[in-house]
Amino acid sequence: MKRIAGVFLIMLMSASVWAQDYNTALGVRGGMFSGLSLKHFVSGTDAFEGVVATHYRGFLIMGMYQKHARAFDAPGLNWYYGGGAHTGFYEKRYTPWFSSSHSGSISTFGIVGAVGIEYKIDDIPVTIGADITPALNLIGHTGLWLGSGLTLRYTFN
Repeated sequence: MKRIAGVFLIMLMSASVWAQDYNTALGVRGGMFSGLSLKHFVSGTDAFEGVVATHYRGFLIMGMYQKHARAFDAPGLNWYYGGGAHTGFYEKRYTPWFSSSHSGSISTFGIVGAVGIEYKIDDIPVTIGADITPALNLIGHTGLWLGSGLTLRYTFN
């Protein structure tokens, strides 16, 4: 794990800084949590991403600030990393934290990170991305969890 993190950090530091090829993108996300994703760039390398998704038959909302950089000097290919906050609303019986005999609901709040890569297809206004999203619940059921996903977005200039 340390080697993977080290290799990723070296690649990220060696990447030249460059803006994404769009301003705003809206699309779908699939993975540990699935739903809608909206990303908006506020500068050439800085973006905010919001995610509204289903998770453990509940509802998850995430907001993150992300920093982008060109990956491998390939046009349209960018690394990104960042973090923010998340909140979730779940029925206890559908979560992995409680047994199916538990009833009632639970709300969580915590911090979330993101490390990923995204490609903007040159000929059509679409991006494809993959990321890993570690999160720490601070309120509700506390604990660390790891998500990952694929995102397909339509871009607006």
